[in-house]
Amino acid sequence: MTNIILLLAATTTALIAGLFYAYSCSVNIGLGRLPDREYIAAMQSINRTIQNPLFFASFMGTLILLPLSAYLHYPLPLQGKFLLLLIAAVVYAIGVFGVTIFGNVPLNNALDNFNLQTASVNEIANQRIKFEQPWLLLHNIRTVCSVVCLLLTLVGVSMNSSST
Repeated sequence: MTNIILLLAATTTALIAGLFYAYSCSVNIGLGRLPDREYIAAMQSINRTIQNPLFFASFMGTLILLPLSAYLHYPLPLQGKFLLLLIAAVVYAIGVFGVTIFGNVPLNNALDNFNLQTASVNEIANQRIKFEQPWLLLHNIRTVCSVVCLLLTLVGVSMNSSST
């Protein structure tokens, strides 16, 4: 059961890292080329759509499965696999989950409350300025952190019990 939970943790971590990476190298670049009105409309739609069971399963699953895997690999004396999984869990909790909840989500909520239909061209341009650069910075932080978590987890997975 311990190995199954570790593999599930690695899988959910990989799914999140892949999602954020794909945004960084394609979606955000494509959206950035849109005019202001279309950019805001697209981000509003994406931010509403991503809130679905598949996303939450991997996003919340990683938050639960990484620390659980670390706990299940807790030996005395401390060994490498446990430490890698513990570091991955902390990096995920702070750098991915925390950044998302306390950074990206408030920006998404503010954008969602912006009425694109009644806004002037200047208001739309100002809203994009207030949203886009901070959101991208936070997104890049969580992308790097999720890739670091994945690498730590994969190294942990590759360690067999006798060499940990």
